[in-house]
Formats: sequence, structure tokens, C-alpha cells
Amino acid sequence: MERGRRFLGLGIAVGVGALTLPTKAWAQDVLDTGDTAWVLMSTALVLFMTIPGLALFYGGLVRTKNVLSVLMQCFALTALVTVIWLVAGYSLAFDTGGMTAGTINGHSFIGTLNKAFLHGVAPDALWGSIPEVLFFMFQLTFAIITPALIVGAFAERMKFSAMMLFSAVWLVLVYLPICHMTWGGEGGFLADMGALDFAGGIVVHLTAGTAALVTAVMVGAQLKTQSIAAVITILWTLAGTYIALKVASIAGLRVHADDEEVGLDLTQHTERGYDI
Repeated sequence: MERGRRFLGLGIAVGVGALTLPTKAWAQDVLDTGDTAWVLMSTALVLFMTIPGLALFYGGLVRTKNVLSVLMQCFALTALVTVIWLVAGYSLAFDTGGMTAGTINGHSFIGTLNKAFLHGVAPDALWGSIPEVLFFMFQLTFAIITPALIVGAFAERMKFSAMMLFSAVWLVLVYLPICHMTWGGEGGFLADMGALDFAGGIVVHLTAGTAALVTAVMVGAQLKTQSIAAVITILWTLAGTYIALKVASIAGLRVHADDEEVGLDLTQHTERGYDI
């Protein structure tokens, strides 16, 4: 009985200690089977979001004669981005060489080519608690779906070859730097500013949405119409979201600051409970 109490006390102490440490401190290079299984499943789900999910979704929004075209655009983008990601994309996005927390230099905006073609990534290499090759694949799925989201902005209006060239250039010039600055770790420009992106709001949706708007304006040659539509959409969304939050605040929008102190790792969230 006494031994059991000791082990219980030790387990509680270790658990509490782990929860209070910053991410970089507790995410040691120790393989965790649970984390690996979860990321494996998540990788498959995100990939399914593009093929066939997004492909079928966009295919259902165009005329019948263009369904196959949109489907093939999504499938071809999957192949194209996969090749770019292997050749240099992963390295440019997640290589941490030369990055120092709190220091702004060229490596704060884009990575190096040290991991091009997965150079130096051993089969048993870990990224935190999961295999690095799995992290490579998981991040690849986000790199795939981001340019694929833009396809809806120029569906039926851009040549297939132009779409492939545009997507390749956009991935390198826009997605990879933003990904590195946000998700590349300490020393990344946006990460050091305190930017948090747990679900792709910055890296995926903001970049793809902005690109889609610009593309729709340029390809559609409808600058006035698209601009008016964009302004109305933004203003309507701002007003509707504010009203919805005010209604939700009747039930208590946020948890109490004391509860948040207990329930959240404030070293990651850096915020307190508040009311609108």
C-alpha cells in the first residue's frame, strides 16, 4: 500500500510538472505511440479533405461539363505540391537552422535547404513525440489543401497549365514563408511576435482567402464587382459576428479568469478571461 502511494504521488508530481512546462521543454524526443496514432489519423483526414472532399465540393459548384476539370485540378495539385514539398518545401518551411528566439534575421522568414529531399532525416528521427517523417506527411496535407482552396476562385476560368504554374509559384512565395514564420518554431518572425495558429487560421485560411480574392479580381476582370462584394461580405461578417457574440455573452462568453488559470496553459495562450 505504501509503495502504491509513493508511485501515485510520483505520478501526480511528474504529470503536474509536465503540464506546467513550456512546449519546447516537455516535447522531448521520446516516441509516444498515442501521439503517433492520433497524427496518423489526422493526416489521413486532412488529406481526405482535399481528395476527394474539396474536389467533389468544388465539382458540385460548377457546370456539368467542367466537373472533371475541377476534380483533376485538385488531384493534380496534390501530386504537384507533394513533389515540391519533398524537394524543398518541407525544408524551407521547417528547417530551424540559424533561427534564434527573439532575433530577427533572414532565417526568421524562410528556412534553408538543409533538409531538401529529406536530407539528414533518419527513419527513426523524431519531431517532438512523433516520427519526423510523419510530421513531414502531416504538414504536407496542409500544404496541399491551401492552394487547392484557391481553385474555387477561378474555376472554369483558368487554363490547367496556368493553374499548375500559378499554384507552384504561390506555394513557394506565399505559403512556405508564412508557414515558416508561424509554425517554424522559436525564431520565426510571427511566432516571436506571439502569433498563435492552432488550426491553420493564419497559415491556411487567411493566405488562401486573400489569394482567392486577388485571383478572382484579376482573372475575372471584374474589379468593381468583386471589390464591392468583398467589402459587403467583410462588413456583414463583422456585424453578424459581433451580434452573435453579444447574444452568446448572455450565457457567459468566456470562463472566469480563475477557471482559465487552472484549465489552460497560459504560457501558450498568454491571455486571461474577459467579457465583451
